[in-house]
Amino acid sequence: MERETSPGADRKSVLRVVSPGKNEQEQLKTVLQHALDEARMVLPGVQALFGFQLIAVFNQRFEALDPLLQRIHLAAVCLVVIAIALIMSPAAFHRQTHPHHVTEGLLRVTTRFINASLVPLMLGLALDLYLVAMMITASAQLAALLAVAAIAGFGFLWFIFPHVSSAGRAR
Repeated sequence: MERETSPGADRKSVLRVVSPGKNEQEQLKTVLQHALDEARMVLPGVQALFGFQLIAVFNQRFEALDPLLQRIHLAAVCLVVIAIALIMSPAAFHRQTHPHHVTEGLLRVTTRFINASLVPLMLGLALDLYLVAMMITASAQLAALLAVAAIAGFGFLWFIFPHVSSAGRAR
């Protein structure tokens, strides 16, 4: 099953049948399963990041940090927690609203939650990169440059490249 943009659909996706022997419900189940599998693959990495963020707080060196840098780390932890909640939400939503069937609406909600989780994850990673760069280089400018570069890199890889690639296929 593939997604393609239909002319005039204004960025709305439509499902195109690749294997003609399956009915629409089976196709939706397959697409939803792929989306949930993607979330399951990302979640352990994000949870590991969260664990490292928590460990940092209990490190003696953390207490010596400037209070502003400690707050930056807290903001990064909060953003990662938001990302975890968004990544885990599709499965909870599915179990509570559509446990025995799959709809296109459920697939849209799942995709939106997973895509939305990338924004706080990207920002949380950038803030922690800023913090680490500050600790290593003691240069706010270099740390900010690295954080902005991380945001630009993640933004390109996670949002711009897929959008451009999808638009190119639609033509």
